Amino acid sequence: MILMTSVQNLEEALEALRGGADIIDVKNLQEALVGSAHPNVVRDVRRAVPDEIHASVTLGVVPNQVGTVAMAAYAAGALNATSVKVGFMKTEYDLAVEILLACRDALDGTETKLIGSLFADNPLYEGLDPHLMMKLARVSKCDGFLIDTLTKDGRNLFDFLSEGELRKMVFEGKELGMSTALSGHLRIEDLDELARINPDIVGVRGAVCRMGDRGGSVHWEAVQEFKRQLQLRQTGEVDVYAQRAATESSNSNDVSQSDGWIVIDGTGKSCAGIIAALSEQVQREDDSFIEVIIPDVLNTYDVVVWAEKGNHSILTKRRDPAGSTRILIRP
Repeated sequence: MILMTSVQNLEEALEALRGGADIIDVKNLQEALVGSAHPNVVRDVRRAVPDEIHASVTLGVVPNQVGTVAMAAYAAGALNATSVKVGFMKTEYDLAVEILLACRDALDGTETKLIGSLFADNPLYEGLDPHLMMKLARVSKCDGFLIDTLTKDGRNLFDFLSEGELRKMVFEGKELGMSTALSGHLRIEDLDELARINPDIVGVRGAVCRMGDRGGSVHWEAVQEFKRQLQLRQTGEVDVYAQRAATESSNSNDVSQSDGWIVIDGTGKSCAGIIAALSEQVQREDDSFIEVIIPDVLNTYDVVVWAEKGNHSILTKRRDPAGSTRILIRP
């Protein structure tokens, strides 16, 4: 999991950068429920943020106008944004598909990724069902998706979608090779649930503003602490599966290496990349042992779920001297 911090101006972007945010996401909280920032703000942030740090653009709740939204997406690409998020509230499904496909065409020739977004609390506004997120992202050829919220009454993402529902969406996205992001008034207290879901990206604003008020300004120390807490769970120093692990039996059988032993090194890969490599290997050759090396402890749980869904056998799971988890699988 990496940390995305929403900012409204260059000053906040620099605070987020100082705190160690992995993605600086530019938006405008004063426009409708959430809107897009002025192009000059995006330009200034992109120039200030090093190339290795993502600088993304949120279009917010977009109008039901194909050309207008496609033009906005084109502008994000011209400004060299890492990604552009296109969010839908009161939009018919077929029109949302049409808009995203137009954005896909508008981004052709750029490095900017297209991220479709639905809001978990859309039912409050008689909006597009958030459970359609995976279908919408797949049909409209998105590079990834974001589930967010709009309501400002103190409720957050988990008040509208359960951990199980979100985990299913995220896992399906990973199987399709998409980036997966969750946001919506998330707090440090939500990190255990988020870690069990294990999206690629966790998006925050209020939790990293002064006094925890999203209407205030982003503060670097709050960003730093949120990221530290996230990393404690990612490395396993905070075990979000402690209760479950206590009830599970461990398998310590050793398996000898043989000529038919395939090794997939997940170092530097996203969880989606690891699962895609496993799936491709099984499709190519389903009679070999596969050992997968996973540096990130949270991604091990997704690999276990992948194996269970495919009826593959997990023969051993162990930690190596480098701290990576090695799982031996028999398809």
